Amino acid sequence: MSFSGAALGSGRILGRAVEFGKTHVVRPKGKHQATIVWLHGLGDNGSSWSQLLETLPLPNIKWICPTAPSQPISLFGGFPSTAWFDVVGINEDGPDDVEGLDMAAAHVANLLSNEPADIKLGVGGFSMGAGTSLYSATCFALGKYGNGNPYPINLSAAIGLSGWLPCAKTLAGKLEEEQIKNRAASLPILVCHGKGDDVVPFKFGEKSSQALISNGFKKTTFKAYSELGHYTIPQEMDELCAWLTSNLGLQG
Repeated sequence: MSFSGAALGSGRILGRAVEFGKTHVVRPKGKHQATIVWLHGLGDNGSSWSQLLETLPLPNIKWICPTAPSQPISLFGGFPSTAWFDVVGINEDGPDDVEGLDMAAAHVANLLSNEPADIKLGVGGFSMGAGTSLYSATCFALGKYGNGNPYPINLSAAIGLSGWLPCAKTLAGKLEEEQIKNRAASLPILVCHGKGDDVVPFKFGEKSSQALISNGFKKTTFKAYSELGHYTIPQEMDELCAWLTSNLGLQG
């Protein structure tokens, strides 16, 4: 249940370090209570999402919108695109680009690492950005990245719109330890998907939420939208705002 990834996706495998693009920040208009890193989809950039997030009625949230590195994408025959990790195609059984996912999740953690101690931290994204966000949620619960390095951030929320959960098939049996189970059970996760999505099929979002719940992420909420394609609509954004306000205990 992933866009299967090949080894092409990582800058280290290619013999070069990936360079992340420009980061756009939306400052809170009210009292700063939470910071969320928001990740764009394949071929997009942080600017487009920062403009949308700035319009949301969430004055207590600081949004950090990074831009993914440009790297060769197997799905495009090796043609470069802004991407958080490599993708080959839609395949439920294919391998995941764990090294690329780790690099993206580490970039998210680094962006959150300098926030004040009393600020709640979250990660969200759209499409491939949603994949990175949900992967980050599993790293938080496990306490480590896929490569075994410790995951340093205490997440309070994770959001995935029109995306999927990478490495879902390898989660089974990994969340048995009490501390890990507690982290998984306490993390609020919102997964939203449109039934009309012709890029990332609806079943990917549905199965991803089921995989999270079955592996102990008890606070996973799944919202389906009957007419929605591979984009966002005001109703989805309204429900996202309500969910964040409730789960992060934000002031009005």
